[in-house]
Amino acid sequence: MESTTTAARSAKGAQQASATNARSATSGPRWLRWAKVAVFVAAWYPLARIVFFGVTDRLGANPIEFITRSTGLWTLVFLCITLAVTPLRRLTGWNVLLRFRRMLGLYAFFYAALHFTTYIWFDKWFDVAAMLKDIGKRPFITVGFAAFVLLIPLAVTSTKAMARRLGRRWQSLHRLIYAIGVLAILHFWWMKSGKHDLALPKIYGAIMLALLGWRLAVWLTARVRARGA
Repeated sequence: MESTTTAARSAKGAQQASATNARSATSGPRWLRWAKVAVFVAAWYPLARIVFFGVTDRLGANPIEFITRSTGLWTLVFLCITLAVTPLRRLTGWNVLLRFRRMLGLYAFFYAALHFTTYIWFDKWFDVAAMLKDIGKRPFITVGFAAFVLLIPLAVTSTKAMARRLGRRWQSLHRLIYAIGVLAILHFWWMKSGKHDLALPKIYGAIMLALLGWRLAVWLTARVRARGA
């Protein structure tokens, strides 16, 4: 009887230890949790800035244009940061950086959604005819819309459960971010080219070229090594 009780206690203790280890593996060390909180809060800065400027009447003569440009630029910023995670992890060996990638990608989608909503709601007031006319006159809108549409399945399938369900297809699907990055740069470049203001598009274009070029170089190196093996 005593041995049975001891065995039961041991089994219960093992279950509790397993549960503790599972929670630890999922949540990570305390500093990592606080780092995630810090990144989460910091990522709200662009929206908080817009709200603050709105409350203090500092959005300029064209508030809608200010909001549209700001949310669009921050979408590009978060796209670049998300794409920078893998190269930084490879170069530094800090695998913990992968813990932030999904959050950063979702913030890219969040600001893209705000960017798109500002255009169709506050700028065009859901006027489909006006939007279609815009698409015909300004191709950069078409390119930007395509980038936003491609972001949607990435946001929907960003959870671990969806990654397990899709298996290898998940990684193939999420490679769409490379096309999204190119489309976002084209959108930004064509939008600014009409005003002959290409300083920022050139900077972000160079960053995107470096991030995608690094991946291409890694892929080509792997192919060459595989053929030589």
